[in-house]
Amino acid sequence: MDHQITFMKMHGLGNDFVVIDSRNGVQKITPNLVGALGDRHRGIGFDQLAVISDSPDADVALTFFNKDGSSAGACGNATRCVACYEMERLDLNSLTLTTERGILFALRNNNTVSVNMGHPFLAWNEVPLAREMDTLHLPMDGSPTATGMGNPHCTFFVKNVDEVELEAVAPDIENDPLFPQRTNVQFVHKVSKDHLRMRVWERGVGVTLASGSSSCAAAVASARLGLTGRKVQIDLDGGTIYVDWREDGVWMSGDTSHVFNGTLTTQFLKSLT
Repeated sequence: MDHQITFMKMHGLGNDFVVIDSRNGVQKITPNLVGALGDRHRGIGFDQLAVISDSPDADVALTFFNKDGSSAGACGNATRCVACYEMERLDLNSLTLTTERGILFALRNNNTVSVNMGHPFLAWNEVPLAREMDTLHLPMDGSPTATGMGNPHCTFFVKNVDEVELEAVAPDIENDPLFPQRTNVQFVHKVSKDHLRMRVWERGVGVTLASGSSSCAAAVASARLGLTGRKVQIDLDGGTIYVDWREDGVWMSGDTSHVFNGTLTTQFLKSLT
């Protein structure tokens, strides 16, 4: 792996990413490389890795990896960050992006980017779950709600999310046999009819300060349960995301930050071989 690899470090409300533009001739991204880059002590450190490539059907294509090297499927905050970067680079106010979810549409207003994350998956086999069941009330303690946003989500509504010990309870939920692809886990409490507070455990990552797809899943679950309307403010540990479940899909808005650019050294790349 002797080709020089440049990268960007970005975050959406503290949910941080390394972004690699493979259009620059980067070789194949391997799980070994992802895991090494994701190490916050010996690599760069991130919640997810986003890889930009060309798309025949949209302005760009995006592929996401969790820091353990597994596929992330979808990553709303990284989508917003990359969309903002591309729109600034190309002097555009809108952008289309191909992901595993399909083609997503993004709009920019200064540093705030809105992305249509598509329609949520509500059927058990689309989330997916291991067997047929009501996705609104899963047969688990706490009666959580399951939602698919291109990746699986399990949302618990509690009295106070700040009293939940995520590290103690979320790993078992993530790996519950009910979720054949594992699951992202959200704990949410209602502040008002249009306001939620949420904490997140991301599949293959752990506790994160924010999550775009989790915010979408929580908003959909809350609306389905009648706890809120379809347009909500969601306060996370890292900041606020706004979600609007419209007829054309689930729109998510929030700030983006491009922190720095860098280059991986030859020494680091050789250590992976």
